[in-house]
Amino acid sequence: QLQACGGGLVQAGGSLRLSCAASGRTFSSYALGWFHQAPGKEREFVAAISWSGNFIYYGDSVKGRFTISRDNAKNMVYLQMNSLKPEDTAVYYCAARKGVPSASEGWPVGGMDYWGKGTQVTVSS
Repeated sequence: QLQACGGGLVQAGGSLRLSCAASGRTFSSYALGWFHQAPGKEREFVAAISWSGNFIYYGDSVKGRFTISRDNAKNMVYLQMNSLKPEDTAVYYCAARKGVPSASEGWPVGGMDYWGKGTQVTVSS
């Protein structure tokens, strides 16, 4: 089970930190990631981190602004979001998949094995 929290309302240029707790099973060897879905749009990839933390991936729209991290001892993954923009407004979901995909596969929504309930992030202009 994955449970995300930390969403809220923030002004443009502000910051939020999302957290996701993994429980109910071991997520050893699983990569953990974040996706978001804005109203009327498809769910899309935001960031992901391998089990070891050695491999980190970001969607183009968040590079340089968001930072993903994980604490395996606590079964947690985090998303630090800085310089937020109104277009970041969406429901944010954490997800897990065994291993990491190939470079050609990327991080498709359908490639994730487990999903948590989302947390709403709203950025006002």
